Amino acid sequence: MTVSLDAADVSALGPVAAVAAVRDALAGGLDPDGDVPRAVVPLAHGQGLLMPSEHGGWYGVKVATVAPGNTARGLRRINATYLLHDSATLTPVALLDGVALTTLRTSAVSVAAGLERLRALAAGCGGRGLRLVVFGAGPQGEGHVATVRAHAPVADVAVVTRRGGPVPGWADRHLAADDRGVADLVRRAEAVVTATSARRPVVDGRLVRDDAVVLAVGSHEPDVRELDSVLMGRATVVVESREIALREAGDVVLAIRDGTLAPDGLVTPADLSGARAAAPADRPLVVKTCGAGWQDLVVAVAAYRRKTGTVGRRG
Repeated sequence: MTVSLDAADVSALGPVAAVAAVRDALAGGLDPDGDVPRAVVPLAHGQGLLMPSEHGGWYGVKVATVAPGNTARGLRRINATYLLHDSATLTPVALLDGVALTTLRTSAVSVAAGLERLRALAAGCGGRGLRLVVFGAGPQGEGHVATVRAHAPVADVAVVTRRGGPVPGWADRHLAADDRGVADLVRRAEAVVTATSARRPVVDGRLVRDDAVVLAVGSHEPDVRELDSVLMGRATVVVESREIALREAGDVVLAIRDGTLAPDGLVTPADLSGARAAAPADRPLVVKTCGAGWQDLVVAVAAYRRKTGTVGRRG
């Protein structure tokens, strides 16, 4: 029997369990570079993405579409469906809302990679809580704020978009990108999130604090970036997979082209785990993700287990 998980069912897993699913999978030996590359299909009005992955007795695939023109139509820019299988029999066991899954797992991967720094910054705030600046007012901006809040105290959230507008319920203020106050907010922020559809940098890399965390999730094309080469050159750059970053992350690819970032300088969450050296505290920590099939899979499995009450390994 195939179980259906709607958006509410997927979201009910929550950010704490989603981050734990990501961290547990990596700690258990999952190799992101061993994952199947996603297929990106050019379409007349956007892109189609096929994202398969197999791990731990499970196989799953997400079918997603990205339609840039939908925003002007008042429709969702991204749509997706996820199909989860038992990998021993290849029997479908669950159909999940792929948009909710993408929102949940993307912020989970970002925060999982930057968790130690975020908690250290929060501990150094004297009880005040973190100051966040979020570029982008969409679901990913909101999701990242919720996931950071679930793991560390937050004092203030400022949202920045091209034109400004009403303050979202999950933020404290909303500024236009050309507002003079944006630079001061970035200078003070312990954490910056970039979750936009911009094709050029939205953050002045000179402004970011030496100890800040930057979670960048808006681009997955090699010629598109949200972060400039100045910031990438100053930072410790954490990527979910070196192969994915060098193939798809414009923030990384273009900084390498500009000569501020070396390919062998990229680190992964595994490089910062266990007894290995922590990221230098006097350099910004940039977590740049593009998305990968294994991330959807491990969070989908966790959501399925919560919904059905099943535990243990399949396959």
